[in-house]
Amino acid sequence: MASLLGHPSSQAETIGYSFSEQASAGTKQHGFYPYTDNGGSTLGITGDDFAILAGDTRSVNGYNINTRFAPKVFRIGADEESGEAGHIILSVVGFSADGHALKERLDSVVKMYKYKHGKPMSVRACAQRLSTILYSKRFFPYYVHAILGGVDEDGKGALYSYDPVGSYEREYCRAAGAASSLIMPFLDNQVNAKNQYIPGSGDGGDPEPRKADPLSKEVALQLVRDAFTSAVERHIEVGDGLQIMVITKDGIEEIINPLKKD
Repeated sequence: MASLLGHPSSQAETIGYSFSEQASAGTKQHGFYPYTDNGGSTLGITGDDFAILAGDTRSVNGYNINTRFAPKVFRIGADEESGEAGHIILSVVGFSADGHALKERLDSVVKMYKYKHGKPMSVRACAQRLSTILYSKRFFPYYVHAILGGVDEDGKGALYSYDPVGSYEREYCRAAGAASSLIMPFLDNQVNAKNQYIPGSGDGGDPEPRKADPLSKEVALQLVRDAFTSAVERHIEVGDGLQIMVITKDGIEEIINPLKKD
């Protein structure tokens, strides 16, 4: 008895009141990660009177191919009953389930706007609304990279790119997804005229940078095909098919081209 009273630490160890021991003995760590990356890539290019969004159709899970036809570009605001094909297009790449959920939510918003106001939502207003939708999920975000395209009130092509929590900007071109690091430098050079100079200009080896000129629709379509043809040679998560949507004031045209399947 005396020895126990004389050594309170021993008594604590005997009874089991050591909080440090309790904390270290049964510590467990639980993890929850519901996301996966289903691969694929998308890109967008705009011109004076058009916007193009394109994406490959391969869906993967690691080294497994889930399907060879999983579209990543969608019409927004299309009316199945009247046959109206909508006037806005959206591409999503990343986690396929989140991409479809985001597309359905934005599609509902655009349709409800037309029902309430009697007129279609402008692409600028839709871009802001998409940003709000993404930001409202910032603590558990949609695991996608979204690009929105359309024709604005002045008849010019409009393209908006987003990060997963809603930050966005209007651009002339943008690539997203698995092969974005391969495609974006190509677009910067060919569309934004980065690292292009006027031959023979400047003095002392300091040539004048070439200004970016608006692209024709035919040239932009060829750049899209060239970008994906190159990407499938270098990235295993891109391939199978190329889905292209071209939007003008006259409507939306969809084109499907084959890509390599290996």
